[in-house]
Amino acid sequence: MTGKEFIEQYNEGRRDFSGANLTGADLFGADLTYANLTRADLTYANLTYANLTFANLTRADLFGANLTGANLFGAYLFKVYLEKANLTRADLTEANLTEAILYGANLFGANLIYANLTRANLDKANLDKANLFGAYLIGAKGLDLS
Repeated sequence: MTGKEFIEQYNEGRRDFSGANLTGADLFGADLTYANLTRADLTYANLTYANLTFANLTRADLFGANLTGANLFGAYLFKVYLEKANLTRADLTEANLTEAILYGANLFGANLIYANLTRANLDKANLDKANLFGAYLIGAKGLDLS
């Protein structure tokens, strides 16, 4: 499915895109509030400034995706695969990132206030200037908060 087809279907009221193949899709600035993208393939997708408020991305593959400035407030990202994803200045306030793979992800300036990062893998992730106020970090791997 192309990014254009995806946006057209979303705008027509469809919200369930479970398992959709959106590899490399250009979704720049798209409003995807409450979208169900469970197990979707968003490898290398451009989600710059996308609104994914309360979206369900359980087990989605976002390897290398660009989520610069994306709004993921309250998003459900259980076991999401975000290896090498760019989340620069993304808003992940109250997002559930339990067991998320964020290996090598760029979270520079990201807002992770009250985010749930229980057992998340943050090895080699860039957390410079990230706001982790109130974040749940129990069992998170790869954190160097010194």
